[in-house]
Amino acid sequence: MKDKIKVIISDDQKEVKIPTGTRMLVRRCCNAVLKNEKFEGSAEISVRFVNNDEIHRLNKEFRNVDSATDVLSFPLGENGVYDVNQETGAKMLGDIVISVERAYEQSKEYGHSFQREMAFLTVHSMLHLLGYDHVNGGLEAVHMREKEELVLTQIGLPRSNSYTD
Repeated sequence: MKDKIKVIISDDQKEVKIPTGTRMLVRRCCNAVLKNEKFEGSAEISVRFVNNDEIHRLNKEFRNVDSATDVLSFPLGENGVYDVNQETGAKMLGDIVISVERAYEQSKEYGHSFQREMAFLTVHSMLHLLGYDHVNGGLEAVHMREKEELVLTQIGLPRSNSYTD
């Protein structure tokens, strides 16, 4: 049986109309990260689109950070060990919460497309679900950024000359 990747997407915001193709792009990003990381077995990922108020609330509740952010990752696994959905046998990787409002603002700020920003946030968060971290900076952060750019280039959204970090 072929491994299946299930990406459950819910749009819980009204501020930004989600462009056609965005859900498919998010699914492609999830699949590309798992392929690059040589993830084995079936997997489930939940992705929620929210507004700035909701991500602010979640950031405060779960990270004790009293501000909005662009994306939050809630990994369900640790050290490559995941809970398994008993019905499907899929490993449950966790939840990704994206502030679509913030993604839209950042796409304008960075001078690239909304699609690239959504793809970047999805890829970034997927790497967190797989155990990557960048909080300490240094080599770990550089390594994570390289993996992000590799996936974005593979799906046809490479960093443009106008993109600044």
